[in-house]
Amino acid sequence: MKNDGASSLILDIQDIHTFIGEFHILEGVSVQVPPGSITVLLGRNGAGKTTTLRSIIGLTPPKTGQIMFQGQAIQGKPAHKIARMGIGYVPENRIIFRDLTVAQNLQIAERRKGDLDRKADLIFGLFPDLKRLYTLRGGNLSGGQQQMLAIARALVPDNSLLLIDEPSEGLAPVIIEQMMDAIRQLSAHTTVLLVEQNFQVASQLAERYVIIEEGMSVHAGLITDLVQNNELITTYLGVA
Repeated sequence: MKNDGASSLILDIQDIHTFIGEFHILEGVSVQVPPGSITVLLGRNGAGKTTTLRSIIGLTPPKTGQIMFQGQAIQGKPAHKIARMGIGYVPENRIIFRDLTVAQNLQIAERRKGDLDRKADLIFGLFPDLKRLYTLRGGNLSGGQQQMLAIARALVPDNSLLLIDEPSEGLAPVIIEQMMDAIRQLSAHTTVLLVEQNFQVASQLAERYVIIEEGMSVHAGLITDLVQNNELITTYLGVA
C-alpha cells in the first residue's frame, strides 16, 4: 500500500509481523492514520484486526516491522509506556470494573490528578447517561452503558489517538446510533482507529479504511470509494 507521507501521519505502521505463541498472526500489516481522522480496520473474523490494535498498544508486540506514533518508534515498548505517550485503548470485551461505580471507573483512568475534572464536560456531553448513573456500579449497567463507560474511560487522560475494538458489538440499533454519534463527536478531539465488523456502521462512521485478510493488509483508501466497489466488498468482507 502507498504511504500517504509519514510526516502527515499520527500513526504509521509498516509491515508488522506479530506472533501469538508459535502462531504467525500478522504476516505483513501496514496502516497509515492521518491526524483528526476516523480510520476503520475491516476484514473477516480472525483476519487479524484485533491483533493489530494489540500490537499498536504493546499488548501483543510485533516481532518485526515498525510502528511510528507522532514520529516516534513505539514497537517493543511496554504497553504502559505506550499508553502514557497518548494512546487510549477500548478493548472488544470492554473490561470495566464491575464492582466499582461509574465515578470510580473514570477516576482510576487518570494519569494526572484532576484529569477527570478537566474532561468532565466533554465526557458527559458525549455520554449524558453516565452523569445520571455516576454512583451506580459498573456491573449494573446495560451493555450499551458499559460500552459508553469503556470509551469515556479512555477519554479521561489526554490521548491523541484512540483505539476502539468493535464498538457496536452486541448493542441494540438505537444504542448503536448513539455510539456512532458520540464517536463522530469525539473525533473532533482525538484521532480514532477502530475495528468494526458491521460494515454498515463502518461505512457511515469512518473516513478511511484498511482491509486485513489472513494477517495481511490488502487494500486501503477512502470509505466513500469502498462503498461503491462491490467487488472488493464481496471478496474481502463477504457482504453482498
